[in-house]
Amino acid sequence: MDLGNLHVDGGVERVKELKQKRQMEDLRVDGRGCEDYRCVEVETDVVSNTSGSARVKLGHTDILVGVKAEMGTPKLEKPNEGYLEFFVDCSASATPEFEGRGGDDLGTEIANTLYRIFNNKSSIDLKSLCISPREHCWVLYVDVLLLECGGNLFDAISVAVKAALFNTRIPRVRVLEDEEGSKDIELSDDPYDCIQLSVENVPCIVTLCKIGYRHVVDATLQEEACSLASLLVSVTSKGVVTCIRKVGKGSLDPESIFEMLETGKRVGKVLHASLQSILHKEESLGPKRQKVGFLG
Repeated sequence: MDLGNLHVDGGVERVKELKQKRQMEDLRVDGRGCEDYRCVEVETDVVSNTSGSARVKLGHTDILVGVKAEMGTPKLEKPNEGYLEFFVDCSASATPEFEGRGGDDLGTEIANTLYRIFNNKSSIDLKSLCISPREHCWVLYVDVLLLECGGNLFDAISVAVKAALFNTRIPRVRVLEDEEGSKDIELSDDPYDCIQLSVENVPCIVTLCKIGYRHVVDATLQEEACSLASLLVSVTSKGVVTCIRKVGKGSLDPESIFEMLETGKRVGKVLHASLQSILHKEESLGPKRQKVGFLG
């Protein structure tokens, strides 16, 4: 028997017990309540060669999102709409677990989750991305880069995606048709003659981690290690739940799920209001605003 390992395992279990006891008292290690987020830093227009971009820091989690609008062909089943494509890159410098192909599975999981929450007509007006039915449309390529992982990845990524889409500007185009019926696409020469996407109905994800008999939002890495089951709740600014997903090996009883959904809707509305306020304030400053961070 390895007494050293036995001591470490006992210490880990003791730490988990202490964390669970604090959650029951609505007190966390860092002093937050169970429904409190850490400080969120949002900066838009940070990458010059994109149609829109944003960087979000949530505690020690650092996310960079770039959106590139390119002309493409509408999908056969939706000839009057444009569409979004998501790509997630887990940087090896974010955590040692991402070295080699370690981050591929997580990247695929995050991309699939983003597809699910945007797979409804109310999130983005995809018809506004159509240029010419069955022929031309705008395709928005959303690239997500995980720079640092400090817990609560899904929430931070959803906030960064919404901020980047808010910052996205799509060139205005005209469809010219000659006498023979052939069509030409003409892009405006004015760089300020652009279309801005409406992100009012774009949802954000609120992740609720079950620890003991309580659940917490914006869990740190240490808190995530103490949680056996979490619920991802995709919620709009009006508190409408568009998608839910359970993660983790543990189980959740119906009563816990109902309580977590209600918390997710309540916290999500506050998160949206704060984000929208930040985005509009930053936009009002115009191009003369001072940029911060290493991308400034």
